[in-house]
Amino acid sequence: MAKIIVFYYTQTGQTLQLAQSVCQPLSDAGHTVIYKEIIPEEPLPYPCSSRRFFQAFPESREAIPCRIAPVDLSDVANAGVVIIAYQVWFLSPSLPFHAFFRDAAVQQYLKGKTCITVTGCRNMWVMAQAKVRSCLREASGNLAGNIVLQDRHPNLVSVITIIRWLFYGKKERGWLLPAAGVSAADLRHAAVFGEIIAATLRSGDWSHLQERLLAAGAVRSKPSIVFMEKTGYRIFGLWAKFILRKGKDHPSRREFLLRLFKYYLFIVLFLIAPVGLLFFYLTLPFRKKRKMES
Repeated sequence: MAKIIVFYYTQTGQTLQLAQSVCQPLSDAGHTVIYKEIIPEEPLPYPCSSRRFFQAFPESREAIPCRIAPVDLSDVANAGVVIIAYQVWFLSPSLPFHAFFRDAAVQQYLKGKTCITVTGCRNMWVMAQAKVRSCLREASGNLAGNIVLQDRHPNLVSVITIIRWLFYGKKERGWLLPAAGVSAADLRHAAVFGEIIAATLRSGDWSHLQERLLAAGAVRSKPSIVFMEKTGYRIFGLWAKFILRKGKDHPSRREFLLRLFKYYLFIVLFLIAPVGLLFFYLTLPFRKKRKMES
């Protein structure tokens, strides 16, 4: 029987639910599952004000860590598998995970460990996962599998429901709006991934874990969403650098620039993004032809 350590941070509770669903079959199989919460010294409240939420933007995008409570690793030194359950903020891992991966003790702990990532998000996760993969590589951890659970509703619908949930604490289904976040059905289905991990633990062969997870639907992505995400990630980088540079030592200026970014983001999401999707699909045949010719 293996000891499995789950590192997680959650603001609304959803990420912990995802991790627990994935890990339930492991517990049922007799493995020991230990949950370790990453706790920021200044917790982001839930529900969260719009102002407080956007304050986290520049540091999230530029991977500037917040301060977190020390992570106790004394009882998990012999853990065979590490599960990292994280969420996405502004197309990047959440701030507590930036701090987690920068911690010297954590980096030493992850060295040589078999790691699995579990991501809870709205619909964009590719760039955040690339950052997490890079952090694990720097720590010499072995990324064996990736599981992504996301809101499956249309892009603009999920924007509205996530705002309603995060800022007003209303996750449940509302007038003309579905429930926010990962659906209850997908939460239940996540146990399938735990069964696959349990089978892998029995066999000891981790080389095909991701293939088996993919076959079970562990990762879904739409090329159009990935296209928008990669574009947005670059633009977010420009905004973040600008706000950090101009707002340094000037709190009022930082507040003003963050308000500008907020207005920019909503304009992009509700006006420019639909045009971007149309452009993506109109140019798709030409890009496919160019790729075949090359």
